Amino acid sequence: MANAPDDLTPEAILARATKARGDIFPEWKPVAQALPKTYHLVNETVSYLHQYHGQTEDADRLSAPMSELIAIPALAAKGDLRHAPNHIRRAYRLGLTNKAILEGASAYAVVVGWASLTFVSLAIMEANNPLYPYGQAPESGEPKALTPFREMRIGRTRAGKERESMAEMPEWRYAAEIDPELVRRASAFYDHCLLADGQEETILGPGPRELIAIAGLCARGEVELATEHILRAYDYGMTRRNVLDAICCVLPMTGMITAQIGLRAMQRADDGGQGTWTKSAGDD
Repeated sequence: MANAPDDLTPEAILARATKARGDIFPEWKPVAQALPKTYHLVNETVSYLHQYHGQTEDADRLSAPMSELIAIPALAAKGDLRHAPNHIRRAYRLGLTNKAILEGASAYAVVVGWASLTFVSLAIMEANNPLYPYGQAPESGEPKALTPFREMRIGRTRAGKERESMAEMPEWRYAAEIDPELVRRASAFYDHCLLADGQEETILGPGPRELIAIAGLCARGEVELATEHILRAYDYGMTRRNVLDAICCVLPMTGMITAQIGLRAMQRADDGGQGTWTKSAGDD
């Protein structure tokens, strides 16, 4: 992080935050007045995580649109319909359509439940409500055509392995012995949301969808499951930097401990995912 500016007065910090985001929620003003350095550090960190004004473009990092596809469902899953619409409007300004936003949200829904999709939908409705006061909405509303971003082109082929259905996992094989119809229906949803059904016309391939699921798993403290999905993300060509960026997208709404959990999972993945399940040629 760059050296802290000399002016740490509440007024200066609020001015910098407003410039970085383009706006500011009024509830941050009492925080800035009472704890100016705390809010300064919040703004410095979130500006870097979500690539607000003044951050240099870096091809190794996740793009700003991809970051929003992770942050939006994370906010919505918490029922935060005050801040999520603001992120929807930023996503619109970046050229994301509702289809792209909801595709990303469907991958997060695998982890937190499909009820979260309704909160994303409500956030979309609120973002298009002219009475919602936060964030600049495009004059024409939702973009009619998607603006391409890097992650649309990557992560569609799994190196050296076939796509695997949820039904092939040991836990769900066990469940199939009890209720095969349940597994058929549940795995159909899982496979559709994370594997994208193998359809090339989808906006996001399985690799970027894995990044979204990883962020959700780390927020829930699931080190072992996150490790499995990190290994799958690597198989689809995602990098360690991609995975770390994805995890850090949800720090503002889930806390720094999420990053620590994610880093533990990444370290386990670096060690080959000891203790985790990964499909191999010997699995029947």
